[in-house]
Amino acid sequence: MSEPSTPGGYVRGLRPWDAALIVVGGIIGGGIFLNPGIAAQRTESGLALLLAWVGAGVLTLVGALCYAELGARRPHAGGTYVYLREAFGPLAGFLFGWTMLLVIYSGSTAAVATIFASYAAAVLGLPASAALPLAAGALVFVAGINLFGLRLGAQIQNVFALLKLLAVAALVVCGLLLAGAGGQAVLAVDPAREGAGFMGAALPVLFAYSGFTYLNNLAGEVREPQRTLPRALLAGMLLVIAAYALVNVAYLATLGHAGLAASTAPAADVMNRMFGPLGAKLIALGIAVSTLGFCNITLVAGARVLQVMGEDGLFFRSVARLHPRHRTPNLALLLLSGWAVVLVLTGSYGQLLDYATFGDWLACAVGVATLFWYRRRDGAHASFRVPGYPWLPLLFVGTVGWVVVETMRSNPRNAGIGVLIMLAGVPVYFAWRRLFSRNVQ
Repeated sequence: MSEPSTPGGYVRGLRPWDAALIVVGGIIGGGIFLNPGIAAQRTESGLALLLAWVGAGVLTLVGALCYAELGARRPHAGGTYVYLREAFGPLAGFLFGWTMLLVIYSGSTAAVATIFASYAAAVLGLPASAALPLAAGALVFVAGINLFGLRLGAQIQNVFALLKLLAVAALVVCGLLLAGAGGQAVLAVDPAREGAGFMGAALPVLFAYSGFTYLNNLAGEVREPQRTLPRALLAGMLLVIAAYALVNVAYLATLGHAGLAASTAPAADVMNRMFGPLGAKLIALGIAVSTLGFCNITLVAGARVLQVMGEDGLFFRSVARLHPRHRTPNLALLLLSGWAVVLVLTGSYGQLLDYATFGDWLACAVGVATLFWYRRRDGAHASFRVPGYPWLPLLFVGTVGWVVVETMRSNPRNAGIGVLIMLAGVPVYFAWRRLFSRNVQ
């Protein structure tokens, strides 16, 4: 029996397990292995650090539940782009797609691919000069495997996700069982940072949870999406929250709060302390796999946005075509991955990523805000409804709004340039509409 197709031509082949692992893989990249020391520097104790990670996870879970309702209401490809287009008009959708293509998805993919290359080169014993071609080759590889159908891509993505969870589990076991530290050491106050609280850690911690929206981009390929999307988002988020909390406990148990705050590579420090150079090499392999899986998801999810934009006349019509046999948006996938490769080879991805890091969360907040429009227009009738409406969506939008404002206040230059990149899409939209897509409403 063949798998059902959607009106747009996609095949609904993603099972609940596949969808949940996409959520996990879209969130867990390299950040949890590399950057918790930044959060430790901004907190006064292990307890405050853990509260920051769990609190940010709960907030992200609220956003995921909102996206679960959005996905249940619009179980089609495109995700945030579709919600913004329907609620606020085609200009809003175009600006999301414009920024997604130029910097958010492409820049983050290029940056994470470079992290992959640096760790893969270390594992393979390659010189540092091999990093750029290795990163570009990784992007070509993950794009290539997704040209031949969703089933193959999903199976490989499942392997990536399970391997990164295995790396997390190994890190937790080493930190908790072998370090032999007690709960008081984990929760102890760091005298050097008394009074720091934990609000300062919100920015780096919250950014580590970004990526939960990627599954909605693939909603047109999820089986029974009204049931599967909410369950996958909930299960995936709970798994990520547990993983992040346990990894931070492992760091604290092994390094202590002060040691974690001083570390630039806590995962490698933990494994090196347990097993020496072999342990460091093993966790480097785990980080490489984790980052490669993240790149796979961002490229696949972003390609679906470009394909739907092509259908709407807001991008090249040729990008809207699906492969006649594999039912994949191959041209869109090649375009997005090609631009990410360009960013890798030019070395400009890091600067672009800094400019628009906050843009991803801004899009999440505006995406959640569309839920109020859908409720007002279509009523509360849906196969899944976010609990605590309207208070939980308001909490998410307000908190993320605070994060965006804080980002602009603390780094006005980069945030300002990020805003300019988004606003530059306004004249492009009107020019495009005038020249290529007169029928856009």
